[in-house]
Amino acid sequence: MGSVVETVTELVLPIAKKMSLELVDVEFVKEGKSFYLRVYLDKEGGITINECAEVSDELGEELDALDPDPIPQAYYLEVSSPGAERPLKNESDYEKAVGDYIHVSLYQKLDGRKMYEGTLKSLTKETLDLEVNLKGRFKTFTIPRDAIAKARLAIKF
Repeated sequence: MGSVVETVTELVLPIAKKMSLELVDVEFVKEGKSFYLRVYLDKEGGITINECAEVSDELGEELDALDPDPIPQAYYLEVSSPGAERPLKNESDYEKAVGDYIHVSLYQKLDGRKMYEGTLKSLTKETLDLEVNLKGRFKTFTIPRDAIAKARLAIKF
């Protein structure tokens, strides 16, 4: 059997599809002494707490029925919306974010910085153009996509 994330993704995809929800991300992480299995779902107009509860119930039953147990240690299952600062994981996430304010973290410095926040103006398979406000002056940075460690929507203050 594959990793916990792969196993849970395979289990939750049909549940999400049946409910017309989009699977945004699955993560299995240790924080302090506890393990967390987090499933992020969304849909046009946002996901409700009842939908989260329904997915949690169905997914929990499916996980409990697996033998051998893919997660032998105790963990907390959390099913939620990705929130206002939704991660950009795949091509369609980036395409939907054109025109939006985003946060980008890089593996290495580019023009002296490892983090950028600005408006995603355009993208290609290799790069994205981000318009950044630098003390009242706008500058567009072209960032290689393979240099991006993480990207997410951001709230502009």
